[in-house]
Formats: sequence, structure tokens, C-alpha cells
Amino acid sequence: MIQILEYAQVQKEKIFARTASTVDVEGIVSAIIEDVKARGDAALYEYSLKFDHAALDSLQVSQLEIQAALDQTEPAFIEILKKAAKNIRKFHEAQRRNSFIINDENGIVMGQKVIPIESVGLYVPGGTAAYPSSVLMNAIPAKIAGCKQIIMVTPPDKNGKVNSAILAAASVAGVDKIFKVGGAQAIAALAYGTQSVPKADKIVGPGNAFVAQAKKQVFGTVAIDMIAGPSEILVVADAGSNAKHVAADLLSQAEHDKLASAVLVTDSMDLAVQVSEQIEKQLTELERAEIARVSIDNNGKIIVADTLDAAIEIANEIAPEHLELCVDNPFDYLDKIKHAGSVFMGRNCPEALGDYLAGPNHTLPTSGTARFSSPLSVDDFVKKTQYTYFTGESLADVAEEVAYFARKEGLTAHAKSAVVRLESDDE
Repeated sequence: MIQILEYAQVQKEKIFARTASTVDVEGIVSAIIEDVKARGDAALYEYSLKFDHAALDSLQVSQLEIQAALDQTEPAFIEILKKAAKNIRKFHEAQRRNSFIINDENGIVMGQKVIPIESVGLYVPGGTAAYPSSVLMNAIPAKIAGCKQIIMVTPPDKNGKVNSAILAAASVAGVDKIFKVGGAQAIAALAYGTQSVPKADKIVGPGNAFVAQAKKQVFGTVAIDMIAGPSEILVVADAGSNAKHVAADLLSQAEHDKLASAVLVTDSMDLAVQVSEQIEKQLTELERAEIARVSIDNNGKIIVADTLDAAIEIANEIAPEHLELCVDNPFDYLDKIKHAGSVFMGRNCPEALGDYLAGPNHTLPTSGTARFSSPLSVDDFVKKTQYTYFTGESLADVAEEVAYFARKEGLTAHAKSAVVRLESDDE
């Protein structure tokens, strides 16, 4: 059963604690990465057999397989994918950055070019649940940014097939190449390249503890989006909230993973008790009840604060991945939210809207990293190059100052490079 804590009477460490994976994966992942670096495709085939129980003839998903997946997918779902893609594009188009140029003084020109990352690797989970939504959320911003190649990796089933809904989403999103490989070995393949899998410049997408650790280990060789932890939801709800609705929203994240956390912060003890009762009632109706039960019992919390403002302060300290404001006039409180991945406003905006259809990205900072990081966006798929141009006259105006600064740092060659251009060729 979910625990109910009164904020004023409980140690703060208990309120802000997060459960982390106890599996020691660092050494396992390191060995897999080195193996893939050394043996390429041969290692990938072996790991597919070992971990996915799939004896593959080819790593790449063929166009025939993609078409077969589209044919097998219900037309109604294809239409929903297209609607979601349209909403995601609309939101992310607004994130485009423009290059700029400054050339308003003495012949000096400065500027910044915004350049798409050329090759992006997209990891899509295929374990206890398949997530076609993750395909849309990761691939569409990359397309908008102008990335030339989007390479998707996802584990196959024991028959060597990729989930048809994932392939349908990849087709809708415009993914260029798809490979049947998952886990740490997929991250290694994207980071270093194999005979079949092209090397990527950046790897994005969520995964389990092995995938997260692999992304951490290859960072520096390639860029990554973030190290994602277990899913989180925090609901700030007042006494006027519907306990049935709040409980359903908490369970929507608890069913993700046994390590997921679902937290309610409220100023009403009556609501806290009602939500606890509703969670117990609704848990019995879930297909993933076993997973949700462990999540709720181990990581779930209902925190009762004195006021709604205090509840929001608690939410800011926790810095959750998903934050629901189940209150009247939620826009009155939006400016008070300082640390959250994505905020869902009002009583009619369940977090699931953001997962699938609304448009804002659902790849979000977890584990309190919303204090300093942001949702996945078009910015994640571009880089910036800056440039500078000085005329001879404009350099002469500042060369001595540049040299003075350089000498302060003990770098006389730096100083010389600035002033030598003021000397005649005879000197």
C-alpha cells in the first residue's frame, strides 16, 4: 500500500529519497562494448541469440518487413500515429534556432551557424513493453533539425521480428535505417559502428539500466541525450481533486517499471486517504498489476503539506520528470514551478496526453536532473559553429590589448600572433 506522510512530521530524507537499481551493470556493459568494438556484427548476432533468443539471418530490417508491419497494423492506429506526429511536428517546429550574424562595427563580422548533427542513433526499447511513441518523440525533432541519417535500433522477439507498431511509427516518422539489436550491444554498435550498423554522432532514446550504463560509457566517443532513470510522476492536487482521477494518473507511471515512482503532494488529508483507497481498488484491474504493485509499495508516496504553496515547494525540491497541477486556475501557479521535466496543467490533462498525442516531447529528465536539464528538443539534434572576421584596420585597433591579455596568462606566442601583423615585413 502507498505510504502517507505528513511533511511536517517526517524526515526530509525519506520524502526526497529515490530508489535506484541495485544491479551492478558497469562491468557487464564494459565487456559487451569492448566485444562489439572488436568483433562487430559477429558479436551482435551472438548477443541477439543469448539475450533475445533470436537466431537472425540479417541485422537490418528490410523494406518488405516494414511494409508487412504497415499492412498488419490497424488503420485506426496508423491514423492516430499520423495525428500524433502532426502534433509533435507542430510543437517542435517552434523550437527551430536560426543562425545569426553581427557586422555593425569597423569591418568586424561575427556569427553563429546552426548545423544539424549528421547521423543520429535512436534506441527504442522492446522489453516488457514496446513504445512506438518513443519513435515519434525522438525521430521527429531530429528530422526537423535536418539530420541526414536517423538509425533506429530495437531488440527483436524470439522469432527475429520487430514489433509491428514500432515499425509503423518508424515509417510515419521517417526513420532511415532500422536494425534488430537491443541492449548495451546496440549502443556500442551505434557508438563505434559495425559491418552493418553505421556509426552515429549522437545516441538518443530511453532504455533499461544496461542501456543507460552503455550510453554513459560511450559518452565522449559520441554525444548522448541524457542518462534516463526510472519513470516518475508527481501530482500536486488540492482538496477539490477527484481521487479516482489522481489514483489513475499515479498508476499510469507505476505500471512502467518496478523502480518507477508515483508521488502525490496535497494539502488535504481527506484526499490523501481517498487516493490511497482508489489505488488499491484500481490496482486489481491492471494488466501490469504486479509491476505497479511493487512500484507503489516501494516507491509510492502521498505527502500531505500544510498549504498548496508548500506542496509546490516540495515538488520543486523533488524536481520530477512529470508534474501534474490538479488545481483550479493552474496557470496561476505555473511561474512557481522551477524544476520539472514537463508540466500538465489542470484537472483534465493526464500525463498520458503528453506520452502520446499532445505534442510536447515525452523524453524528459529524471532522478531530479530537471534541476539543470531539459526535455528532448530540436536543440538536441543541432550543434553551433561560430566564426569571426577582422579587417587589418580592426585588428590594429585591438592587437596591443590582445597581446597584453595574453602576456597576463604567460602566453607570449599568443601575444606575438596578434602584434606581428602590425610589424612591417622588414622587422
